[in-house]
Amino acid sequence: MDFGIDGKVALVTASTRGLGRGCAEQLAAEGCRVAICSRDHAAARQAADEISNKTGTNVLGVAADLVKVEDIGRLLEAVRGSLGEPEILVTNAGGPPPGTYASTALEDYEKALNLTLMSAVHLIRGVTPAMKANGWGRIIAITSISVKQPIGTLLLSNMARAGLTGFLKTIATELAPEGITVNALLPGTHQTSRIDQLAAFRADQEKKTPEAIIAEMKSANPSHTIGDPSDFGAAAAFLASVQARYITGQNILVDGGNYRGLL
Repeated sequence: MDFGIDGKVALVTASTRGLGRGCAEQLAAEGCRVAICSRDHAAARQAADEISNKTGTNVLGVAADLVKVEDIGRLLEAVRGSLGEPEILVTNAGGPPPGTYASTALEDYEKALNLTLMSAVHLIRGVTPAMKANGWGRIIAITSISVKQPIGTLLLSNMARAGLTGFLKTIATELAPEGITVNALLPGTHQTSRIDQLAAFRADQEKKTPEAIIAEMKSANPSHTIGDPSDFGAAAAFLASVQARYITGQNILVDGGNYRGLL
């Protein structure tokens, strides 16, 4: 299927590895001119070169700390200067540290909101004027299965991603007449460094090995496996496609059937 996005400018944040990297690679494979970012400039450049060599598509690597509003502004200017106005935005940020109510310090709440919620708000505010002017745009946020099924050891992530979900649902209605779709992709368990971090945290809490925790994650999933970032990226590429023009305001699970709820 031709997704109709060859030549489109796509910005994928926090994308040198993991789910963001999977999205960037799939969009580049569809012919998008892709910009990626990381707080580490060398990592951003290296990942950009690797994706470019793999897909034969122009990829821009930029250093940006998404907690800093000024960095987001510089990131958007770099993309505009090198590739043009972003027509596809995939918002992603490293998840807040795991923890429970009892173990979470008060100052950590604001940090989590700035990282997970406000970074997306600033990015979206930065790209929507041009999308409106062109009458076309795709906004995709990477959130989590936890917005439907909160995870006990991820208090900060549960809070911040639920807030982001409310924001996305609201603006999807406002932006739909402008030809802009707004959707969220909800990952379950995928083979990423974030899962390694969470497995290590649970292992410490439950006096098990991280390998045992990963094995439990696999057995708990109906597919008896965990996802791959490329599978997740393929879902993002479809939501960015012209065929997905009538899909907006949705929270789409990519979790191998792990979520058991009806809605």
